[in-house]
Amino acid sequence: MTIAAIDFGRLYQDHLIAAARTPKPASDWDARAADMKRKVMRGPYVDAFIAGMNLDGARTLLDIGCGPGTIGLALADRLERVYGLDYSRAMLDMLVANAAELGLDNVEAIHRAWEDDWSDLPQCDIAVASRSTLVADMAAALKKLDASARLRVYLTHIVGGSFIDPAVLQVLGRTQPCLPDYIYIVNILHRMGIHPRIDYIETPSRLADAVDFDSFAARVAWSLGELDDNERARLQDWYQREGTAAIEPIRWALISWDVRRPRQGA
Repeated sequence: MTIAAIDFGRLYQDHLIAAARTPKPASDWDARAADMKRKVMRGPYVDAFIAGMNLDGARTLLDIGCGPGTIGLALADRLERVYGLDYSRAMLDMLVANAAELGLDNVEAIHRAWEDDWSDLPQCDIAVASRSTLVADMAAALKKLDASARLRVYLTHIVGGSFIDPAVLQVLGRTQPCLPDYIYIVNILHRMGIHPRIDYIETPSRLADAVDFDSFAARVAWSLGELDDNERARLQDWYQREGTAAIEPIRWALISWDVRRPRQGA
């Protein structure tokens, strides 16, 4: 058997099912939108993502899973048009509000999910999917990304398959199967005839900058589900002893490729 014969898209789906992850509905992100509104265009993650991009020849950008505009708004003053796509209406409202505050009139919101029909979307020079690629069907999502761009695609995906520090899981006495790692994406792209560039971005965990225990516990519950009284008590004891200084950072794989279309008439 050759590597080309291995269906990494199916393996990804099997892994995601085995991880027993419950997808978050749009309403969960709607509830977080106000808190995330101010978290745009700031921090080492955004700087590193943009530093890894090539905007040569680009006039338009499609930001998939755009949230409040973390990547798209940071680039809007260098482009003619930015389209932000998200399945959360509240996030799109934040995108529009942030663009208005920045005096940007070239930003358009599109209410759409990864699973929806994208056939009517504008094809842009660059397509971006920043921390938004934990999807049910990775092979289909990558094909949509590639088809959405004329020049280049950039995405980030979790390295190691976990958003929660192992120490926290140990304190709670929980186990959590790892989610599908970025390497699936690399292998699916290889099967598509695409040989991507790969870099890495390391950022502090969302848990690390919690201002107090209530904030810390809420962020743990966001990833793991509700905590019972015993779990919360154990977590609070650990938090008071250790704080957040020992929380390990999150690593993201920055995966990019140049789009290559067949020549007309070829």
